[in-house]
Amino acid sequence: MADSKAKSTKPANKTPPKSPSDPAKDRAAKRLSCDSNSSHEGAVAGDLSALEEAFRKFAIHGDTRATGREMHGKNWSKLCKDCHVIDGKNVTVTDVDIVFSKIKGKSSRTITFEQFKEALQELSKKRFKDKSDEEAVQEIYKLIEGKAPVISGVTKAISSPTVSRLTDTSKFTGSHKERFDPSGKGKGRAGREDLVDASGYVSGYKHAGTYDHKVQGSKWFDSLFPQMWTCMLSGPDHKVKR
Repeated sequence: MADSKAKSTKPANKTPPKSPSDPAKDRAAKRLSCDSNSSHEGAVAGDLSALEEAFRKFAIHGDTRATGREMHGKNWSKLCKDCHVIDGKNVTVTDVDIVFSKIKGKSSRTITFEQFKEALQELSKKRFKDKSDEEAVQEIYKLIEGKAPVISGVTKAISSPTVSRLTDTSKFTGSHKERFDPSGKGKGRAGREDLVDASGYVSGYKHAGTYDHKVQGSKWFDSLFPQMWTCMLSGPDHKVKR
C-alpha cells in the first residue's frame, strides 16, 4: 500500500502529447505554396510588355539553349536590322556595334533587358534627331514592339553563263565526260572506275555480239564464190544468182 501511494503522489505531466503529423496535410501545404508561386510567375509572364516580348524572341533566335533573358551581339544586330532601327543614314551597323560594346559589361558578351532599353535610348537620339528625348525613345520602341526575327528564304541559284557551262554535262570533256550518259545522268561507279567486263571468254573484249553477223557474212561469201568462179570461166554473159 505504501508503494502504491508513493507512486500516486508523483506530479502528473501537464504537457499534452504532440499529435503525429499528417503527411497528407504536409503535401497539400507544399502543393498550395507551389501553385501560388507558379501563378505569380504566370501573372508576371502575362504582364510582359510588347517590347520585352520582342526582346525575348530575338534573344532566343538561333540558339536552342538561350533563356530569353540575355541577348548576344549577333541577335542585337539582327533586331536593329529587322526592325529598321538601322536606316543606313542616321544609324548604321557600326553605330549599333558601338552602342552594344558601350552598354554591356567589360567581361560580358550579352545584355539584359534593362541594358537593352539603355541601348535603345542611346540609338534613339541618333535615329530621331528632330524629336525630344522622350518622343525619340517612344518612336524607337514602336519600331520594335510586337516584332519577331525575319527568317530569310532559300537562296536562289544564280543564272549565269559561267554556272551553266559548269553544270552542263554535254559540254564536259575528258574523264569528266565519261562519268555521265548522253541524257546527263551520272553513271555512278562505272563512270569513276574501269570495270572489267567478264561476261565473255576474253575479259575486256569490245566486239561482243558480232559473231553471228560475221558468220552470216562468211556463209554468203562462201555461197557466192562458186558462182563467181563459174562466171569467170563461162564469160561475161553469166549472171551471179543471189
